[in-house]
Amino acid sequence: MTKTALIPALSPEGSLSRYMEQIRQFPMLEADEEFMLAKSFKERGDVDSAHKLVTSHLRLVAKIAMGYRGYGLPVADLISEGNLGMMHAVKKFDPDKGFRLATYAMWWIKASIQEYVLRSWSLVKIGTTASQKKLFFNLRRLKGQIGAIDSGDMSPADVTHIADELNVAEKDVIDMNQRMAGGDKSLNVTLTSSDSDQSGEWQDWLADDSPDQEAQFAEHEELETRRELMMNAMQNLNEREMRIIEARRLTEPPLTLEDLAIEFNVSRERIRQIEVRAFEKLSEAILAQAHEMKLISRQDSPSE
Repeated sequence: MTKTALIPALSPEGSLSRYMEQIRQFPMLEADEEFMLAKSFKERGDVDSAHKLVTSHLRLVAKIAMGYRGYGLPVADLISEGNLGMMHAVKKFDPDKGFRLATYAMWWIKASIQEYVLRSWSLVKIGTTASQKKLFFNLRRLKGQIGAIDSGDMSPADVTHIADELNVAEKDVIDMNQRMAGGDKSLNVTLTSSDSDQSGEWQDWLADDSPDQEAQFAEHEELETRRELMMNAMQNLNEREMRIIEARRLTEPPLTLEDLAIEFNVSRERIRQIEVRAFEKLSEAILAQAHEMKLISRQDSPSE
């Protein structure tokens, strides 16, 4: 029996409360124990150590997954995808960097869940650019803030507010809202053209403007490379720097300097200084990795 099989699984028909009871049986790890387990897995490939690292963080996965319930997908699938992200985080984690696994793992957990949501939410691809993904994952939250969560078409003022908040075009907000409000439709729904008397099934009117398989593969490879660069670069930060970067640059809406000043019991100016320095370290690490990748690529390419 593999260790993966020993991880509790929540089936679509299963009880969420029962699953939560199961994962609470796995103890939380102290920092020293977590470090030794991570070292054991990294240096000797000890599967038992990796299993303990994963199971001790299943509650973290479940907590993050619950934040994505608003997209109408099975909670069991969200948790399953998050667990896959957790396993990947354990494989990539470097305990010698000096911060806790949970701080590093949440990036992989969120990325895995978000990719599943984008793949599964609609027959028509929601979008591939960073701004489209940002709009998709923040539109419900912002509509909730302005009391428009249950409305179909939004007022011009609401559209303008959300477009300004997310720094996207108003047309993109309208298009995304219509697609999310409409949900998935049957391809066999009968439609009538607005400028003629012709009618037919919805699939007859769909235009395939998606990239071909080669383009999709290239895009996927590029996204994976960028994520890998970011995840590796994050390990150059200490736990406080990582927390501040996450809260200020990678959270919607970002926390204020005042919020973080209270959390760390320092001045707002000190938080700002740490944020600036941490971002500089991230940028330097990413550029160094990219430069190294180019050198390796040149060395591996056949000479002319």
